[in-house]
Amino acid sequence: MEEGKSDEWIASALGTSASSVQSFRSRNSIYRREVVPAIYSPREYSRYEGVLEKGGEPPGCPGVWFDPAVADDFRWKSVWEGTAEVEVRITPSRIVLVRKQRSDI
Repeated sequence: MEEGKSDEWIASALGTSASSVQSFRSRNSIYRREVVPAIYSPREYSRYEGVLEKGGEPPGCPGVWFDPAVADDFRWKSVWEGTAEVEVRITPSRIVLVRKQRSDI
């Protein structure tokens, strides 16, 4: 059961309630380790404004524009500069870009 699944997910898969899963854990001394979010949420980050554009290139595709100051950020320079492709992960409250490769490699 320690494969990162939440009590809610386990309960849904078993057709029961999250509280019954928690009771089962308690009765059998099965304790959770630190709960890790599905998408990494850094504690230390830089903040820049951006714009989501409905009609980008190719036509009809969404686009994203960042504040030009992001190019001066040390994290951009050390990790993202030269990135050619990203994976886009979308949740109800976040859009996360994950670097896939560097163009200079």
